[in-house]
Amino acid sequence: MEDFPVSVDFLKQVPLPSNLFFLTYLLLFLQHEEVNSEEVKVIGPGESILAIVGEEVDFPCQLSPLLDAEDMEIHWFQSQPSDVVHLYKGRQELFDRQMAQFQNRTKLVTTEISSGKVVLLLRSVVPSDEGLYGCSFLSNNFSGEAIWELEVAGLGSDPHIYIEGFKEGGIQMRCTSNGWYPKPKVQWRDHQGQCLPLESEVITQDVKGLFNLETSVVVQGEAHRNMSCSIQSPLLIQKKEFVVQIADVFLPGTSPWKSAFLGTLVALPLLLALLAMLALYYLHKQQQSQEKLKKQTKKEQGKLTAQLKKLQTELDWRRTEGQAEWRAAQQYAVDVTLDATTAHPSLEVSKDAKSVSSRPAVPILADGCPQRFTEQTCVLSRERFSTGRHYWEVHVGRRSRWFLGACLATVQRSGPARLSPAGGYWVMGLWNSCEYFVLDPHRVALTLRVPPRRVGIFLDCEAGKLSFFNVSDGSHIFTFTDTFSGALCAYFRPRAHDGGEHPDPLTICSWPARGTCIPEENDLDCLLQPYDPLDTDLGLW
Repeated sequence: MEDFPVSVDFLKQVPLPSNLFFLTYLLLFLQHEEVNSEEVKVIGPGESILAIVGEEVDFPCQLSPLLDAEDMEIHWFQSQPSDVVHLYKGRQELFDRQMAQFQNRTKLVTTEISSGKVVLLLRSVVPSDEGLYGCSFLSNNFSGEAIWELEVAGLGSDPHIYIEGFKEGGIQMRCTSNGWYPKPKVQWRDHQGQCLPLESEVITQDVKGLFNLETSVVVQGEAHRNMSCSIQSPLLIQKKEFVVQIADVFLPGTSPWKSAFLGTLVALPLLLALLAMLALYYLHKQQQSQEKLKKQTKKEQGKLTAQLKKLQTELDWRRTEGQAEWRAAQQYAVDVTLDATTAHPSLEVSKDAKSVSSRPAVPILADGCPQRFTEQTCVLSRERFSTGRHYWEVHVGRRSRWFLGACLATVQRSGPARLSPAGGYWVMGLWNSCEYFVLDPHRVALTLRVPPRRVGIFLDCEAGKLSFFNVSDGSHIFTFTDTFSGALCAYFRPRAHDGGEHPDPLTICSWPARGTCIPEENDLDCLLQPYDPLDTDLGLW
């Protein structure tokens, strides 16, 4: 707002009616310039950003409507506000609270801060930077924040092919490449474009979190012509490929190892006698060691049996309590289907409207940069719930990332909307196969002893409750308690595939679930986590 100089002498020179008119206009102008803090919003860079390893990524944040932010506290954080990425306060940058991994890597651009616009630059992106980020603005009469997700991809080095030598009547070839993220996929193809079976594949991760791979095949006959080794990142469409052609002169004719094999047959009896003597000596030592181990094992088994009995008793009691609540909810089972018209372009809904999954790659724009979507990558149900009680189950399988829950049917699904009860969402989720959490309204981590392969959701509209159950063991996970201001839809968000081994879709189980839902391939992986005697809380009740 601009300052208008008004002096007493100036008012004396204007007739009285004019003075009253000027003062009235000035008061109306000042009232118009005052901004309602409830209408001010923080706009972030969008819902998801894809950054390339080693390059620079920017996190723009601004106020809407535009306000002067020079005297505000502006705070960038990772996952939660206590994890400080960068802090601006008192018209200066404060680095004493900055996390170690971001030191000397951030730069704040404040050329437009008087208009409420700031940009944080993060240099030399590494895989560990991946995750949720946010920026917040704080002043005497306003506070707000925006949340987004940073995904990291690394395009590795060009593959190199080496000829190792002859093996099993063919040629052994090896392909190596370094610096990929996330874990890449590799394929060998012959001159006809057919995939060749791998002889070996070794993928390791270095200290920087990047993946290095080494794979080999054995080719025979004419398959050696125009051999190619291609490597592709699951997050990028680009792939790197190396093609090599081997002349026929290098192919083995009569086996050069035949004479050596005959010589080995002559020396074989002596070798077997020597091996037999060594085996007898080794067995004698093993018997002595086994006797000692048996005595120690008996003692340990007694202690372990007592601990397991105590743990089983406590788990049976907890499971009985949770299963009673879960069984009561099942009597309100409803048939839920997906509304394909609400699905994000990066999602694929099945024909029966029961399953949703992420498409395999991120679209690439004409300038070669990955497309950044500003809409939430979710899909809603056709059904709307405003009264009564409703229960449905979703098969999540072994996906490493997913969100489930409910949201208002009229909620905003584009721009910087935040997944929280305050924003009209009530969800729980899994991040990178290692962290279960809910947003209530801030991120709250959950401790689950059995990883759920199927999740039950119970909505009680009159009571204002949304509960989650682990169908794998019938236990209660978490319950939201809130006042729903309108009709709700079931919410599904499979998230982008992170290169894991199980890119299962999210599938709604028809009722009864046992007859129509996806069966578990192996329930042995749903083992209990190690029992801690100091941990007496078995979940969030």
